[in-house]
Amino acid sequence: MKYGRNGKKSSLPSKLLQLAGKNRGFVTQVKAWFRRARRPMPWRNTRDPYRIWVSEIMLQQTRAAAVVPYYEKFLRRFPTVAALARSREADLLECWSGLGYYARARNLRRAAGIIVSRLAGKLPRIYQQWVELPGVGPYTAAAVTSIAFGAPVAVMDGNVARLMARLTGNHGDVGSARVRDQLRERAQELMDPRDPGEFNQAMMELGATVCTPRQPRCLVCPVQGWCSARRLGIENELPVKGRGRGPVRMRILVALVQRAGRLLLGRRPADASLLPGFWELPQVETEGLSPDAFASLRLELLEPLGEFRHSITYREYLVTVYRAALGGRPPRGYQWVEESRLSGLPLTTIARKALRCSLPVSVLNRFGEAVVAHALACSGELQLAEGRG
Repeated sequence: MKYGRNGKKSSLPSKLLQLAGKNRGFVTQVKAWFRRARRPMPWRNTRDPYRIWVSEIMLQQTRAAAVVPYYEKFLRRFPTVAALARSREADLLECWSGLGYYARARNLRRAAGIIVSRLAGKLPRIYQQWVELPGVGPYTAAAVTSIAFGAPVAVMDGNVARLMARLTGNHGDVGSARVRDQLRERAQELMDPRDPGEFNQAMMELGATVCTPRQPRCLVCPVQGWCSARRLGIENELPVKGRGRGPVRMRILVALVQRAGRLLLGRRPADASLLPGFWELPQVETEGLSPDAFASLRLELLEPLGEFRHSITYREYLVTVYRAALGGRPPRGYQWVEESRLSGLPLTTIARKALRCSLPVSVLNRFGEAVVAHALACSGELQLAEGRG
């Protein structure tokens, strides 16, 4: 069954067939390589549009290997679009906690509500209907409709843009809409209209694992014979990217305050611009390691427990965790939370990393599977304080 860009059943346009014949060698090489070298990922074993959609949203700005446990956990918790639509936001955020970019989760839930209320719970087959949903852009719409329904629409994510810039020798800024459109048009010309889903996945995988940002693996690339950049010896000069905003380096102090099996936590306001509704340990931004940093919260810093690095967009944080003591009642906005409740709360990533930095796994086990799993995944970024076992 074949679908056009609008997702409707149709015979393939003659132009697509002509292009398919012209590019058959390229298509054959890419698909043969993909079948041989692709990484095993759970979302590649389905044509279910809901599962594909969830995976594509999670994969935005996130490495595939990091997504796998969250993807599996999410589908156990919300196995259908109807289950997602009727979920509570707090449950959704707790399930997503640690994956970052939480607007993705909120938009996913909003879109599920629209699908249930306006489309009787049936996920769209049409590209244009997808791009009208919250959080869904041209890339996600193309990925879902091509993989699930066979729509011959080329995807254009960062991996494919880099691959296409090198293949075509395009020296334009890949961050500009004009150059992206040029690259998308060329990718569309290369498209295999007989199996667009596999072709799109092969192109994304080739960009992610072979045509990498630095030191592309040209010697093992299945399409090096078609590559303009390789032929001209400029593969390390492409793609061209405009200068983005430089990193801003900041320091954060985090206080770990425990009392009788409880932790002192605060909840971010519902109208906060960053991570609304999430729970966090007491923390302050500071220029140095001032012992008075937490004076306004009546916290006394006792001993350093460790430090780690954390990045949010262009901001790079060095986070130092201290054991601390509270004199009197919890400050405004904070409360004592039983350790046993942590597994059901959406914790900020900094809080999760701080717990891993501060407590042995035997203690973390009481906090629930999600805290331990995420903490261990982040363990490579953590540095324990000197002398701590």
